[in-house]
Amino acid sequence: MFCIRRILLVVHLLLGYCVLGQDHFTWYFEPDISLNYEVASNYSHNFEISQRSYIYDESFRFKGRQLDIAHFSALKITYGQSIALGIQYRFRNVFENDEENELRLTQQYNITTQRGGIRYGDRLRVEQRIRPSLTTHRFRYRFALDIPLSGEKLDVGEPYFIGSIESLLSVAKGNKPEFDQRLTTYLGWLLNTETKLQAGIEYRVENYTQQNENVLFFLTSLVFSL
Repeated sequence: MFCIRRILLVVHLLLGYCVLGQDHFTWYFEPDISLNYEVASNYSHNFEISQRSYIYDESFRFKGRQLDIAHFSALKITYGQSIALGIQYRFRNVFENDEENELRLTQQYNITTQRGGIRYGDRLRVEQRIRPSLTTHRFRYRFALDIPLSGEKLDVGEPYFIGSIESLLSVAKGNKPEFDQRLTTYLGWLLNTETKLQAGIEYRVENYTQQNENVLFFLTSLVFSL
């Protein structure tokens, strides 16, 4: 447990260094609610709704940016491995008239392994981001881990930690390839056997080979599992 706490401290120090070491940031607040529904022992659905808002200056004024509605269907193909298909619709135009709405299709392959009290996950995603003016193909790889903070097993009322790092490549006709990097940390609580509450931050470096943009997200998540 002492080793785990040292790992968490290092992760948060690195994230804080990345954030404080940058002068120009875009800040967002993004809460979401999701429902996981197990249809069979090897087949499940996930439904999620999330909303993203700009955060302006030190007064923390908020302005809506987008609303996302998403669905995933996942199939376990063997122990610790699954494939999934997803569809998502992003409402942008209702918040900003000069922006376009987006339909997103996702194909996913996921591997999870357990060592002691730590669970590791490797995820590959291929996405088609379809807008009226442009279709972008995006390729993503994410490594994640989650750790109970009060022992090797997560019990009701106890906290846990989630950390992940993700690399992204976006390609579109007529545009140069774009490379992004994301670092995310969450602290969560198992409120009961069917409900989790999570709060975290995500640091993104977007298009870092061309016009580097630094983005910071404040995240909250309420997860129901049936």
